[in-house]
Amino acid sequence: MKKGIVSLALALVMALCTAGAGFAAKVSCTVDSVDGDKVTMTCESADKMAAGDKVKVNTAKKGAAVEGC
Repeated sequence: MKKGIVSLALALVMALCTAGAGFAAKVSCTVDSVDGDKVTMTCESADKMAAGDKVKVNTAKKGAAVEGC
């Protein structure tokens, strides 16, 4: 019985820890200009961000060739 309770408690802790990563803000942006290492973007819901926030930017894949047999 104790084993089941401990397993349930550990599963709950793991679920709560991984759920926190899912609350990161998702913002859609369009690149306006690029000047050296500075990029200017227009973003929807930009009020979720503040100066100095670290962000991860993914670029759209254009012209990726798909080969098959």
